[in-house]
Formats: sequence, C-alpha cells, structure tokens
Amino acid sequence: MNAARTTVTGGFLRTVPMVKRTVMFLCSGNSARSQMAEGWLRHLAGDRYEVVSAGTEPTSVNPLAIAAMKERGIDISAHTSKPVGQFIRETFHILITVCDNAKEKCPVFPGVLKRIHWPLEDPAAAVGDDAQKQAVFRHVRDEIEARVRAWLEEQVGRDPL
Repeated sequence: MNAARTTVTGGFLRTVPMVKRTVMFLCSGNSARSQMAEGWLRHLAGDRYEVVSAGTEPTSVNPLAIAAMKERGIDISAHTSKPVGQFIRETFHILITVCDNAKEKCPVFPGVLKRIHWPLEDPAAAVGDDAQKQAVFRHVRDEIEARVRAWLEEQVGRDPL
C-alpha cells in the first residue's frame, strides 16, 4: 500500500499515496473456484490488489484445482482453505462470490464497497473418471480467467477506490 501517483493540482506537482483495493473471493468450500480466482487475480494483476479467498464452509484445496492452475503456470499449492469468519473484521473494497451458496450465506461485511456475483459451476461436483473431472476443472479455470481478465479491463481508468 505504499504506491504513489503524481498529480498536478493548481499548477503544482504533488505525490498522492495510492491505496490498493482489497478483494475477497468467496465460495462455499474455498477448495476450487475461489482459490483459482485468487490465483488468477494475483497472476494477472501483480501487486495492484490485496487479494484473499475464503469459504463459508471451508474444506481443503482440491488437488485437481492445483493441477489445473499449474498447467497454466500458476502455483496455488501453498494456498489453504480459510473460513470467511477469519476476515469478518476486515474491510474489503470488493467481494466477489463465485457460487450461489456463498452468495446466500455470505455474512455482512460493513466495509464492502461493492459486491459482485459470478455463478460458476462447481468443478468439485464433477462426476466421471479422473480425465473427465480434470476437464471440468480446466473449463471452470478458463471461465474464471476470462472473468478476471474482463473485470480487470473494467477497472482501467477507474478511481482506485
């Protein structure tokens, strides 16, 4: 949060500190969709955002999500599933729910400036053999990438808060 920008005000140059926007991705288990979304935002936006993911009923990070992201050069193997309650006293500029269950059970975050909902398929519910399950994870991974890229495009030129 130590970044700054230089602006011209009344003919004078001045440096204004910039605050990073904070983003939370929320799903029910914090095992796949929210983990992949966190990984994509970190990868695509670098350090422009503070980003976390959490779950309303956290489990553990799904190995198929880790494998799907690794195929794209993004390592989420050190991620852990976290309960949303861990962050209840924190302020988030943007809260993105990535499943309907999390949208319904999302606690109130008084400091959230904007809520967004992305109704993504649950890859952990995929049935079939390993190849079929991995194909679903890849599909959801790619959909998340497209949504994160589109969201980042929308942020260009917007006020940082």
